[in-house]
Amino acid sequence: MDNKVVKFAAIGFGLYAVFAASVLTFYEDDPDQMTWEDRQAFNKRFINDLSIDGQIQKAYIIESLGSPDITEAKHVENKAFQVMFYRTQHQQSDGITTKDECTPLLFKDGRLIAWGNGAYEQFNNL
Repeated sequence: MDNKVVKFAAIGFGLYAVFAASVLTFYEDDPDQMTWEDRQAFNKRFINDLSIDGQIQKAYIIESLGSPDITEAKHVENKAFQVMFYRTQHQQSDGITTKDECTPLLFKDGRLIAWGNGAYEQFNNL
């Protein structure tokens, strides 16, 4: 009797481990389906892992993080600049996302060139 219980427990644990590994491997995070707390944490982690290599496209960011919370754009000397704000730090529970609760990402002609507070200052100085 003890052998059967151990076998069933081992099989159950093995099936659970396979299921959990499958979910972690194949399930893609969908920012649009997350709570605001989870999305904020996801945005912060994702942005912290970015690197400036001149290859990150705006479309990749939107695909990964979803639509920005706030965005601004302008043309300067035939170059298109856009700053997209993604919420990364909750400040006030008022139902409104403000720039001070977000991390700005700056794009030049659709390519990521900077992020963080300096990115928005750079955008404003163009």
